[in-house]
Amino acid sequence: MRKLNLILLFTLIISGSAVADEGMWLPSLIHKLNIADMQKTGLELSADDIYSINSSSLKDAVVALDRGSCTAELISKDGLLLTNHHCGFGEIQSHSSVEHDYLRDGFWAMSKEEELPNPGKTVSFLVRVEDVTDQVFADVTDDMTKDDRSKAVRKVSSKLEKEAKGDTHYETYVRSFFSSNKYYLFVLETFKDIRLVGAPPQALGKFGGDTDNWMWPRHTNDFSMFRVYSGPDGKPASYSEDNIPYQPKYFLPISLKGVEEGDFAMIMGYPGRTNRYKTSFGVENTMAVTNTVREEVREKLLEVWGGYMSTSQKARIQYASKYARSSNYYKYSIGQNNGLNNLKVVDKKKAIEDNLSNWVNANNTRKEKYGEALNYIEESYKNVEDDKAMAYMAEALLRGPEIFTFAYRAKPLIELLEKPLENKEKITRITDGLKESMEDFYKDYDAATDQKVIGILLKIYADKNAANYYPKFYSEINKKYKGDFEKYAAKLFQKSIFDNKEELTLFLDNPTLKVLKKDMALLTATDIYSKYREISKVVNEGQKDLATGQRLFVAGLMEMGKDKSFYPDANSTMRLTYGKVLDYEPRDGVTYNYYTTVDGYIEKEVPGDTEFDVPARMKELLIAKEYGQYADKDGSLHACFITNNDITGGNSGSPVINGKGELIGIAFDGNWESMSSDIAFEPDLQHCINVDIRFVLWVIDTYAGATHLIDEMKIIR
Repeated sequence: MRKLNLILLFTLIISGSAVADEGMWLPSLIHKLNIADMQKTGLELSADDIYSINSSSLKDAVVALDRGSCTAELISKDGLLLTNHHCGFGEIQSHSSVEHDYLRDGFWAMSKEEELPNPGKTVSFLVRVEDVTDQVFADVTDDMTKDDRSKAVRKVSSKLEKEAKGDTHYETYVRSFFSSNKYYLFVLETFKDIRLVGAPPQALGKFGGDTDNWMWPRHTNDFSMFRVYSGPDGKPASYSEDNIPYQPKYFLPISLKGVEEGDFAMIMGYPGRTNRYKTSFGVENTMAVTNTVREEVREKLLEVWGGYMSTSQKARIQYASKYARSSNYYKYSIGQNNGLNNLKVVDKKKAIEDNLSNWVNANNTRKEKYGEALNYIEESYKNVEDDKAMAYMAEALLRGPEIFTFAYRAKPLIELLEKPLENKEKITRITDGLKESMEDFYKDYDAATDQKVIGILLKIYADKNAANYYPKFYSEINKKYKGDFEKYAAKLFQKSIFDNKEELTLFLDNPTLKVLKKDMALLTATDIYSKYREISKVVNEGQKDLATGQRLFVAGLMEMGKDKSFYPDANSTMRLTYGKVLDYEPRDGVTYNYYTTVDGYIEKEVPGDTEFDVPARMKELLIAKEYGQYADKDGSLHACFITNNDITGGNSGSPVINGKGELIGIAFDGNWESMSSDIAFEPDLQHCINVDIRFVLWVIDTYAGATHLIDEMKIIR
């Protein structure tokens, strides 16, 4: 792979000879910035084939799942969707029970009548994108205060959003790019009736578990299937038996030809968040605060949750989804810090900052405009103890324990119950809301486990922060409970109605102020949120000039490199990345092949293991080598392959598309050696891990016997 010089790599400036594997590009701009390079690399399509507002194009087959938490793609004229298994994991888990364990056994709807609804799940189609930077900045001047600038931008943005929406059912929003130096208007259409169609057993969909997460070689069959439904008029509608399968403008044909090293590969999707324009000060803060705190707290949290999950099938189902979410970014934080250290990213960022400073100081006009940018940023990261306290509170007191955020939803009742007759309508609205959410909360909740979590995490917070950061109830722990956090947690659960569905139900049927004023979970939660707001205010005040500094810093970089093309950080808007199918060398003496085969299931098998167990039927089929039309030309069944595409969280489930516009795989992970890529792209190491579409179809067809789903698809042989 090509080497980038220091400035090119770490300011993320893409030169005229664009580096094909780096960059998350806006599809609406590829006709100007990328199409020639893409076609040289192997693309056989035009820019309009990829993004068009006047005719159907690839963008119409790619959707934001749950408003950008993942990506999915349409693969039939009847709204059939493909995404990752882990993107559908929450729905698979929510439909699972001891009697119907879809996590363990998989799920397949053998007819549309058997497809399962999922309240709250959405898919959003991109209708169009428009550059509105000039309109947004029409009344903005350099001498405006930060607040005045924000008001002017928001005023115009709101006007543009309303005008674009008109009397349609579309969603519209204006979003900033390049640290608020550019603005684009997005128009989307969101569908709300999304039904689960199929998913392999977890032993396939999450084969390798946490051990293989972020790792290559990989064999995971990471996919699940949904279907989009519309109202009879073809427009978005809430779930109804009268709804019909959505008829899309475009869906992806599927290639059974496979991939070879050097093949063109394009990925479209909704990457969540990158920070590649972050300065050395920000990187140091991410490493010392965000990642370090997350790793320490979640290690203990996952230990408790994992212990409970090992006790029964019911426990495993209850905590499967939240454990997976938490463990994913636990390992991510470890890998990112390793990568940032190994690649000496802080030193390289400093070199960029020195280069920019020299350029700025060489001209008085530039000095006046950009001279304070780095000073603003540096000053914003000086209060490290405040940042750490806020991070520990978020991880240890708000995200870890479950009872606090749930109990806090009842806080408005304290004031309302002072005058129950006068506030009867509001009281009913809140109690009804709590009743409505109870079923989902308690279905996946174990009070004894949460009590253990609280006892451990309250202590971590105390050990890692000075007393001035403690919520008020910590003084009670020290005095009344002699610093014994486990005793405090035990008493809290004895003195709360929120750990028990039956108790809470009785209370909500006849709410009284007396009960709430004595409830320890609610009182503790109130103290936590009060202190969190206090710390947040201090942190925000300390970082009041951070946004200004970052905006000026990026503007300076762009002016300094005005003869080059830039791509913006990811922000959950549709992006396109292109590259090739390639192997790579992660370290001296080690070369990774660009694909794996299903032989890895037999080689890695650990019978009965939660991560490497192979279902009996899978093993029988693999030994028999019954691969049919899904076999590669060498006779093997390929499991996964890697490309050098530029992806991040949110790209999970994104389609991997060949030069002809055909689906060849589903993106599902990054590789361990490039965990720093959200901050600094490393072209020699960055790879995207994809499940081969032939493996997906083989599981649907041969393993599951859901051939009717294959019949829906347009297969290219």
